[in-house]
Amino acid sequence: MATVLLVRHGRTTANATGLLAGRTPGVSLDEVGREQAARTGDRIAAVPVARVVSSPLERCRETARAILERQSAAPPESVDADLIECDYGAWQGRALKDLATEELWRTVQAHPSAVTFPGGESIASMQARAVAAIRRHDAEVESEHGPGAVWVAVSHGDLLKAILADALGMHLDMFQRLEAGPASVSIVSYGAGRPRVLATNTDSGELSWLATSVPSAEAAVGGGAGTPTADGPAPRIEP
Repeated sequence: MATVLLVRHGRTTANATGLLAGRTPGVSLDEVGREQAARTGDRIAAVPVARVVSSPLERCRETARAILERQSAAPPESVDADLIECDYGAWQGRALKDLATEELWRTVQAHPSAVTFPGGESIASMQARAVAAIRRHDAEVESEHGPGAVWVAVSHGDLLKAILADALGMHLDMFQRLEAGPASVSIVSYGAGRPRVLATNTDSGELSWLATSVPSAEAAVGGGAGTPTADGPAPRIEP
């Protein structure tokens, strides 16, 4: 089974000013966001990735470039419209502090599966298209490169939370319990039986173990010995 690194774009000018950018064109990383994307690229540089797939929006493509620039061998890059930001409809471009006064805001927080944004998309349909895209790319990567392959998907906070909720077997109404911070990395391996979520919302820590270790399809009873570290493989305890 392949392993996907789910990366959120770095901070944008809209994030910094509290606006819901949605699909507004021209929203780019700010200085902090560019630094965040560079650090994430540095983290992932220890792992030769087989593919980088991005949302078509500028902030994700900028983050994807920061990852690609730090790879020793240039992996294929593509854009997938199914990884684009949620269509927030009439909410797009508005201040979050104003949206928080809307009646629909409370439903977004407590029962997102029931939400369709006015003039826009439902959260359920957003999750369905995003999960389908991730699973499609994952199957292609594994077919082309084998079960040890690692690839990167760069997308948006709500999409990544919805993808993680699906991988964790959580109802969509609980996806607001998850976080996907700017330029964070979450790690999922999709197996034949079920996904395994190896990490969520990380913004530090080395990832070189992914280059030498194929995550097991089976969960270790008792928790196992953990992943290999920068100093070598996890210790083996002899009987």
